[in-house]
Amino acid sequence: MAASRYKSLVDTFASDIRTGRLASGVRLPTHRALAAREGIAVVTATRVYAELEAMGLVSREQGRGTFVRDIAVPAGHGIDQQVVAPDAVDLSFNYPSLPGQADLLRQALREVATSGDLESLLRYQPHRGRPQDRASIARHLRRRGITADADRILIANGAQHGLAITIMATLSAGDVVAVDALTYPGFKVLAQAFHLDLEPVPTTAGGPDLDALEQLCATRPVRAIYTMPTLHNPLGWVMPATDRTRLIRIARQHGALIIEDASYAYLVEDPPPPLAATAPDITVYVSGLSKSIATGLRVGFVLAPPPAVPSLERAIRATTWNTPALTTAIACRWLDDGTVNHLEAQKRHDAETRQALARQELAGLPLIGHPSSYFTWLPLPADARADRLTATLARRHISVTTAEPFTTSSHTPQAIRLALGSTDLDSLRSTLRTVRRVAVEDAYA
Repeated sequence: MAASRYKSLVDTFASDIRTGRLASGVRLPTHRALAAREGIAVVTATRVYAELEAMGLVSREQGRGTFVRDIAVPAGHGIDQQVVAPDAVDLSFNYPSLPGQADLLRQALREVATSGDLESLLRYQPHRGRPQDRASIARHLRRRGITADADRILIANGAQHGLAITIMATLSAGDVVAVDALTYPGFKVLAQAFHLDLEPVPTTAGGPDLDALEQLCATRPVRAIYTMPTLHNPLGWVMPATDRTRLIRIARQHGALIIEDASYAYLVEDPPPPLAATAPDITVYVSGLSKSIATGLRVGFVLAPPPAVPSLERAIRATTWNTPALTTAIACRWLDDGTVNHLEAQKRHDAETRQALARQELAGLPLIGHPSSYFTWLPLPADARADRLTATLARRHISVTTAEPFTTSSHTPQAIRLALGSTDLDSLRSTLRTVRRVAVEDAYA
């Protein structure tokens, strides 16, 4: 009988939400209030809400209660987001492109086609990449302040693959990994796939709360620290040099590996030295060319302490055998002839232009972001609903992202991330004006 009552309540709530009888953003009764109203046990009420949450119909916010989700908006699971409608302006994902990149690719393909080693590109490559290609990446890293031997470098199928093989090679299921309370969704997906225990670290205006990190490491067996010290995604901060020094000290004291994600680091001119430059023996540095050059150029690289290299190489063998030789050859030509440096400088300028445009069109709103970042973070008032704002924008053919894909703690802040790099400047300007108008009416009224 209890099971029947429980299922009936789930079905009733689900029907009311799907038909609109319970509107998005409505706060549902507390567990105790629902139990008293329906004559059921509190544990049964808790089970009802848990199943509705698993169905994507409600969201639970610590200290605030359980709310009806706007089911017009796909659940925020990072890569599991629905495809953006063809007629929508995409401010949810960055794929910045510059004029002339296609011509560069045509020229590169002609050069590869007439090169003397074309036949070699048809064969299997060394798992971690050809020595000459790894040497090209080593020279590139020196321009980022990292002096590294090519033997410590492995070429991956993009930075995401680099993070995946890092986890495979250095961590095990159940390992505790310290991460920012808001972090890159792709790492969350990997952590779930490899059954890691993510422990959120609160953030400050300039980086992770290192007091909280130190306390966490003292109370739990933290195996690794995942961090984006140079241009954090989604908050855009650059960690000061003193904080980097302290983070390294904490990691050494507690025997934790540092996983440094530098995917967006190219956007910052003259940042403090990377963690991998200061602590090469305990840091795995992961980056790539997808963000800086083109999303379709899936060439990433991992710089690792020598003892970790064999395990990383086996992980590449187990997953892809090697990065496709054709794309690697093109990427390394561009690294060597200055094309990458030129494109990165252009994209820094482009990102600065777009960020300034966002500050202009969204003036007065509490934006958080770096002056040369391709994204900005917009916190909402405590009583606002990010999913409702997102749904309203979607009806106006604008796609944005809530905080949910980035959140690692039990509390999901009411905020949206605006990706600025995937549309032309005129369209971006008009779209941001609409975002401002809707945000003011929907969230700041």
